[in-house]
Amino acid sequence: MSNHAPADERRDRRGTNALFSANPLKLGLFGPNCDRGCAMTLSDDVPLLTWDYTKKIAQLADEAGFEALVPVARWKQIGDNGFNGRNFDTYTWAAGLASVTERITLVTTAHVQASHPAVAAKQVATIDHISGGRTCLNIVNGWFEPEFTMLGGSFLPHDQRYRYTSEWFELLERFWLDEDDFDFRGEFFTVEGGYSQPKPVQLPRPAIMNAGGSKTGRDFVARYADSGYALLAGYDLASTRALVEERRAEAAAYGREVDTWTTAYVIQRDTAEEAEAYRQKVFVDEVDESAGQAAAHYLGLNSSAMAPDQWEEFKLHLRAGYGGYPLVGTAEQIAESLIGLSQAGVTGVSLSFVDFVSGLDRFVAEVMPLLESAGVRTPVAALSAVS
Repeated sequence: MSNHAPADERRDRRGTNALFSANPLKLGLFGPNCDRGCAMTLSDDVPLLTWDYTKKIAQLADEAGFEALVPVARWKQIGDNGFNGRNFDTYTWAAGLASVTERITLVTTAHVQASHPAVAAKQVATIDHISGGRTCLNIVNGWFEPEFTMLGGSFLPHDQRYRYTSEWFELLERFWLDEDDFDFRGEFFTVEGGYSQPKPVQLPRPAIMNAGGSKTGRDFVARYADSGYALLAGYDLASTRALVEERRAEAAAYGREVDTWTTAYVIQRDTAEEAEAYRQKVFVDEVDESAGQAAAHYLGLNSSAMAPDQWEEFKLHLRAGYGGYPLVGTAEQIAESLIGLSQAGVTGVSLSFVDFVSGLDRFVAEVMPLLESAGVRTPVAALSAVS
């Protein structure tokens, strides 16, 4: 009797995975599995992370037609005040949410040095079966050196980390794709009799994300990823358009197409003045300075790389949303910015909020209709009718 998955279990991912939806502008949430999400603040406005809270976030986003839930993989707190130190493991978090959602894609974030490719392949395949083909693997090298120390590994030099990551992924793919046992010998891994069943639901394989920004990292995105995250450090549409075109050209050199995603933080109020005052309150007056300084240090970011005014602006965005694009203002201003990003070629934006639940409620009620009117989003009722 064959151990292989029945043919009817496996399906084209374009029909199961929302990352391949027809929406011109796809939406996700970034960091809802971590305490304080992406908000480096000591403000009491940030709810405590609980399973009920993160489940409610997922279900609200699912019901609103969002395409993805993108977690942050953390093993230790950043700074002295606990930022992101309390968090849900991304694999089991995704598996749990897969059973209480219907359409949204559950992304798992893999620190490659924290698990063997065979383990990651099995975990992702399991989530893919639970979700009916709605998972995606976000592959990261890691940048927070204390986590490597805690896990007993060495913090490899940058280019060597990417050689490790490339070999890790190539081996992962073999566990997903090879029907027969295989042997593998590389620079970092040796496998005898490699085997993994069941295979993932998605054909040809589950979707892959990566956020490489260096020359080596961007090459990894161009070769292997379906979606590449880009930090829009210029925070303007002209530089965004140029970056997207560069990314397209890099993928085309390998005969591939790769979607460009980015992250953004949302502060939505009735007036622009109210939104700016709230950002000042939460990310300046009540800022978690320790988290911001530690993140900048381990990311290798400092004032020598930017003009003084640019550095101050970037530090604000780092504290407010891990350096994400600022969506601060009224519903109309936020919609205009998102439409502009879409017109500049950005495929998807993963959003973060100080409070995901109240922020999502307001965004869905006031911003989403404007995106639908502009034609960059399809109303959820239409999606439900098709499905």
